[in-house]
Amino acid sequence: MITKGLTVNLCALLSLTLPLTVAAAEYPDPERFRAAIDAFNAEADVPRGAVVATGSSSMRGWHGRIEEDLAPLTIVPRGFGGSNMYDVRYFLDDLVLKHKPRAVMIYEGDNDAALGATTEQVMLNLDAIIEEIHYYLPETRVYVLAVKPSISRWQIWSEMQNTNRAMQRLAKRHPLVTYVDVAAPMLGDDGAPKPEIFIGDNLHMNEAGYDIWRDAVRAVVVASEAPDE
Repeated sequence: MITKGLTVNLCALLSLTLPLTVAAAEYPDPERFRAAIDAFNAEADVPRGAVVATGSSSMRGWHGRIEEDLAPLTIVPRGFGGSNMYDVRYFLDDLVLKHKPRAVMIYEGDNDAALGATTEQVMLNLDAIIEEIHYYLPETRVYVLAVKPSISRWQIWSEMQNTNRAMQRLAKRHPLVTYVDVAAPMLGDDGAPKPEIFIGDNLHMNEAGYDIWRDAVRAVVVASEAPDE
């Protein structure tokens, strides 16, 4: 588990684990989200054995309808806008482990790519998240949502695709990890992001975008988890 309260220079950390040919991006201090995490921790009567849904603003923006979209599943919404995969790793105890969920949904990688993080960095953190989840909760299932395409970040879509392929490979070799492709249905026939599914910033989704996520996630997560509800 990562020690909280320390300012982490991830460049130094990753230089010990990544190939020398990979230029490591420096992640910001996760403590910038302390207030959001404290607000989560202040919630009363959070169910155990449910499905925790965590990740960046795309997950946070789903909070208003995710329980309806994924009914009958009991969802613990834990999206925090602006976060990245390292932030989830850092706050994993508060976001996930303390709730002892039977399943976890993670959406990250979007902001990682915008920071300049490589696929190797994203996967290093995702691997650590999964390892820690299964150390404490060995039967918990992990659903990794694909990094989504967007108009505003289309110039870095190739790196995001690399990350999605790496996530798919991880899921194929890990029996408790499932890749959920929310990305492909967000692309039009021309191979570009559908403009009608985004709000004005061309990054975050509108209701039509979340309709796509609902359908993609229901087909995988609800189909798998509903029998245990």
